[in-house]
Amino acid sequence: MLTEMRKPALPSEDKRWRIVQATMKRNGYGAEALIESLHAVQSAFGYIDDVAMRFTAQSLSIPLSKVYGVATFYHLFTLKPAGDHSCVICTGTACFIRGAGAICKEIEKTLDTPFGQTTPDDKVSLMQARCLGACGNAVAATFDSEFVTQVTSEVALERIRRWTQ
Repeated sequence: MLTEMRKPALPSEDKRWRIVQATMKRNGYGAEALIESLHAVQSAFGYIDDVAMRFTAQSLSIPLSKVYGVATFYHLFTLKPAGDHSCVICTGTACFIRGAGAICKEIEKTLDTPFGQTTPDDKVSLMQARCLGACGNAVAATFDSEFVTQVTSEVALERIRRWTQ
């Protein structure tokens, strides 16, 4: 366990770092606190950047490669800031059979941005989900957390156009 004197300095004066540090302290600054610490970082800042990974590695006395490996392995962690809006298309089996792949390609082509990325203007983050649980009404999607079923390319692009105009 790190003593107060061995703890690395906070990366900045941003008070959100204290929330992250409190999570680490509550877990005894042990390596087993890694996932919970990364959740704290993402909850506080919205994403996990290089500075956060380095701080986490130093604080928990674990290799940076392990922190990076965990942060990139779990799809719920994101390494980039999210856009102002989010579009999540279900690509589960039922949705894929009903055209989710074609919808994704049309969105990527129109926005010139691949899924898993945010548009250059930071307005829209494009994501895919393994299953949104609406197989009977495929294709399912969320637009800023609004759940929509029977989505077509036209429906998706119309909703996205509202955000980009």
